[in-house]
Amino acid sequence: MKRRTLLKSSLTAGVAGIAAGAGLLTPQVVMAAWPKSAFKSKTIDNAVKNLLGSSGLATSGDITIKAPPIAENGAVVNIAVTSKLKNVSSISILVEKNAQPLTSSFNLSSVTEPFVKTRVKIAKTSRVLAVVKSGGKLYSASREVKVTIGGCGG
Repeated sequence: MKRRTLLKSSLTAGVAGIAAGAGLLTPQVVMAAWPKSAFKSKTIDNAVKNLLGSSGLATSGDITIKAPPIAENGAVVNIAVTSKLKNVSSISILVEKNAQPLTSSFNLSSVTEPFVKTRVKIAKTSRVLAVVKSGGKLYSASREVKVTIGGCGG
């Protein structure tokens, strides 16, 4: 039984290696489509509009952002976003003073707990904004993070 598993695994890895080597498995083929215009946007309004179709945000107290008040190194800042809103379909994190404010966006299913945790780069002291899409509407919350050493080449 173990021998068959080893042979199957070896065959699968070999085929995947050959396909990758031949250029058949490129990141654009393997990964889902991504909103390039949203990630290339220079302002928060444009990023939200290109990502979610609208830039009209309502402030919500049901969104919690957990981030350090002072980040000693902006290259790696832990951010967690939790929402108490119902029917959350996406959570996006933006940093106001970054050259490209959209850092990440997560699409969630209806059975997923509305919680995400990630690490982002923050160029300099700025507002971190969480945008939550719930029931077709956009809600936001923000928190300021002070950076002592810049994260985006600073």
